[in-house]
Amino acid sequence: MKASINVTIWNEYRHEQKNEEVQRVYPDGIHRAIGAGMPDDFELTYATLDEAEHGLSEEVLAKTDVLIWWGHMAHGEVQDEIVERVHARVMAGMGLVVLHSGHFSKIFKKLMGTGCDLKWRVAGPKGERERLWVVRPGHPIVAGIGEYIELESEEMYGEHFDIPQPDELVFTSWFQGGEVFRSGCCWHRGQGKIFYFRPGHETFPTYFNADVRRVIANGVRWAAPVDSAAPVRGKAKPLEQI
Repeated sequence: MKASINVTIWNEYRHEQKNEEVQRVYPDGIHRAIGAGMPDDFELTYATLDEAEHGLSEEVLAKTDVLIWWGHMAHGEVQDEIVERVHARVMAGMGLVVLHSGHFSKIFKKLMGTGCDLKWRVAGPKGERERLWVVRPGHPIVAGIGEYIELESEEMYGEHFDIPQPDELVFTSWFQGGEVFRSGCCWHRGQGKIFYFRPGHETFPTYFNADVRRVIANGVRWAAPVDSAAPVRGKAKPLEQI
């Protein structure tokens, strides 16, 4: 892993421009709030949906070690060409951290190969309590976290979550209304690593929570590429005499 990690934070940046309630919570955008919680040794780049190539040019992605993705209301507007570009980079080793409603993004569904649907509920303006239990103690993503993270106001996501079995399950959430959810999931795809982290509804100040910020930063460190030989495939000459 490199001493400095190049992180690109991608956000639709639509809610913040259209919804006054979201503007009050995230006046500078969800992406900037996430970035404000990142460690000093992360080199940050920001990208949004309405930029040329959604801010994800070949040049930007080539220097990105880990891409953080937040999307919600405009998944369908993401160009398929850009999805293929991001997919190729993940398969080649770029890390991907998918947040909250990014579960329904084109790139996450492509990497999972499933519908990625779930139950959901926003219980009024205050939402409901979420308790994210650490179910993989000792995993690097939960470094510095206690037995659980408690959020007083969040949107509910409930099972069944239509995803492939995670390679590692790090968090399981309980909600005040009674549902549970696999809320911190890790996968490997090609040479890349993917971390899905559930909390982050746009009308609640979740991305200012210190533990949530710590988990995202830990997820970036976990997903960052490591120095290793790229696999060689196809017809191969023998290493020893046959």
